[in-house]
Amino acid sequence: MGVKVIPRAARVYIGCALLGAGACALPALRPGATVPWGTVALLAALYALCELPARCRLIGRALGGSVPMGAGSFFPVLLASALLLPPAAAALTAVPGSLLARVAEPPAAPRRAWRAAATALAVWAAALTAGALGGPAALGSGPDAPDLPYALLPAGAAALAFCLVLTALDGGIRATADGLPPRAAWRGLLGRALAPHTVHGLAGLMMAVLWRSTYGPVAALFVVLPMYISCWVFAQYHRERAAHQATIRALVQAVDIKDRYTRGHSERVGHASVLIARELGMAEDRLDVVRFAGILHDVGKLGVPTRVLRKDGPLTPEERRIIELHPEYGHEMVRGIGFLGEARSAILHHHERMDGSGYPYGLHGEQIPEFARVVAVADAFDAMTSTRSYSRARPVPTALAELERCAGTHFDPRMVTALVQALDRHGWQPAVTADETASATETAPRPEQVPPPREPLPAPSAKEPA
Repeated sequence: MGVKVIPRAARVYIGCALLGAGACALPALRPGATVPWGTVALLAALYALCELPARCRLIGRALGGSVPMGAGSFFPVLLASALLLPPAAAALTAVPGSLLARVAEPPAAPRRAWRAAATALAVWAAALTAGALGGPAALGSGPDAPDLPYALLPAGAAALAFCLVLTALDGGIRATADGLPPRAAWRGLLGRALAPHTVHGLAGLMMAVLWRSTYGPVAALFVVLPMYISCWVFAQYHRERAAHQATIRALVQAVDIKDRYTRGHSERVGHASVLIARELGMAEDRLDVVRFAGILHDVGKLGVPTRVLRKDGPLTPEERRIIELHPEYGHEMVRGIGFLGEARSAILHHHERMDGSGYPYGLHGEQIPEFARVVAVADAFDAMTSTRSYSRARPVPTALAELERCAGTHFDPRMVTALVQALDRHGWQPAVTADETASATETAPRPEQVPPPREPLPAPSAKEPA
């Protein structure tokens, strides 16, 4: 739920989920019901204990502020309860931890109530499925060995039921709280959740088998502890990644503020660079780096005087020399940012040309780093297809024809071919911000104001040397 005021439809939806969860748990609370309350209490306390660090600032600081966030990190405990307990009792184990789970946005009470209801319903469905397939009997007991590999069937089915119910409920709350169309509300939820829930199901099975063994519940902690540590490491990774993204955003915003005529250009070059790299078959771990290279290729403009960047019309030779320093400025700015890797050389060399006539060092051919050759094509393509104060946008086919004409002299033919193939497959629909649209509308020159091309090169601007 991404809104602070919960709509009426969402409140009704949450109320129905609470009623459903209450109905599922009610049989365990009736007088005379046979419920292993010791197991329920231990599993509920364990799940709540796993959620507690996200709420406790002292523990959070001790762990560097990167405790696992959200109930999804500890679903193996709930899936173990689905295999060990009757459905109504299993539903109860989810409630304390869900109520303790950290909530990112207010109002906290209805969000916690929703999470408790949804998780309880999912655990109830998982336990019902496991019970129907003989899951509890397949776990064995005491000295009796578990029935493997058959036990994998009820455990897998329980994890699938848990996943289906939880994603179905989450899609419903997105539709009612955020006002999304039904198709958009559920799109992608199941695909993203299926693999993690399968892993959680296997961990839950191991935990349940150890719980039923002669070693007892203490042995089950040997499953939870590694899972918790792996979740902490994963949270650390995401925290570091978020810091990287914030660094990139800050640099790009600074460039956009200084050079308002190219607002949105950096993101589009990053997108086009990824299209080219993916078409070339680059490894996934390099795609993020090439995207950073595209996004930050013009960060050196922060060192160029604003009057030069915002000048309408052709540049003087002295102004051209100043603006041609921006790759070196950019390289100096990002030199100490370790996570950029190959992107740093792309920032320095994205204006080099295959025939050696580029700058800053006049590299040619394979001497130019691969990422720089990718970004050079993406940069020129977006420059040609964008309207600026000093040039009108060219149609995509015209821009691609110009790139192909200059392949081998200005650009690496492989990169040009990759871009053409990628656009044939995916098209080109860059997102345009309102600011960018307004800038293009207000500052677009009359035809007679557009400076003539300096030479037959792909960037149709007298302002940015290719």
